[in-house]
Amino acid sequence: MIRVLLFVVTNLSVISLLCIIAFFTGIQTNNIIYLIISGFLFGFGGAFISLLLSKKIALFSIGSNVIKNPTNESEMWLLKVLKKQSKQLNIKTPDLTIYSSNSINAFATGSKKDSSLIALSTGLLNKMNKNEIKAVIAHEMTHIANGDMITMTLIQGVLNTFVIFLSRGIAYLFSNLDSNNNSSQSIFQKTGAVYLILTIFLEIMFGTIASFITMWFSRRREFYADAGSAKIVGVENMISALQKMQYNPYSLEIPKTLTTLCINNYEQNSFLSLFMSHPPLHVRIQALYKKTYM
Repeated sequence: MIRVLLFVVTNLSVISLLCIIAFFTGIQTNNIIYLIISGFLFGFGGAFISLLLSKKIALFSIGSNVIKNPTNESEMWLLKVLKKQSKQLNIKTPDLTIYSSNSINAFATGSKKDSSLIALSTGLLNKMNKNEIKAVIAHEMTHIANGDMITMTLIQGVLNTFVIFLSRGIAYLFSNLDSNNNSSQSIFQKTGAVYLILTIFLEIMFGTIASFITMWFSRRREFYADAGSAKIVGVENMISALQKMQYNPYSLEIPKTLTTLCINNYEQNSFLSLFMSHPPLHVRIQALYKKTYM
């Protein structure tokens, strides 16, 4: 709750500053109000709706269901591991699902710590030993305990708000430089080619910059999740799990909407490392050896 409050206060403070600047640059009050409302609705609104529906979206995307009643020894053992680690981290035991995939992967999602989901691939369960599986579960548990999902949503919401606010505000100002445009026209009425083209261009530009920030946070949280796992099950087990992923090429068998959530999401042939949601596996392994984030 404190985390949400701090993000909202920060967002309101910066938006207020931008409003003051916008007022002195000639944007009318009704247009500023529109920018604020649209920024919050489309920025924060979209991010939080996505978070609230994250479990349902994840289950639908991978075509799986929550395991409520274990049907075999493997499922019983996994649920025991979840319960034990949940007690260690003082959080409610997450729901568990297993999805069919040859890739070694797992992810955690959910709108809050006490309503989360951990998904494990069949490839992971078939190719890892029990200690390595415990390490992967502990990694995902740490994401949940750290509140990474809500933090990621808040960051994305704040950035989305600024992308919308700045792109439309700047596009409005520049489009009014054209003598043929009516400077008293409201943003509601703005449909000219100059305004629309500028808005699209600026949203792409600011959106790209925003992606750098969200992906930077995403990479940082992976290091802390690895460290959290190492504290729960031991550094050697977490390193062993990452090495197992390293020697089994990542297979793109999971929907793109879920790839940022997965423990194994580093592609060697990526266009730019700044856009990657996960650090390279060898870098994560070195961080564990050096105990950088412990």
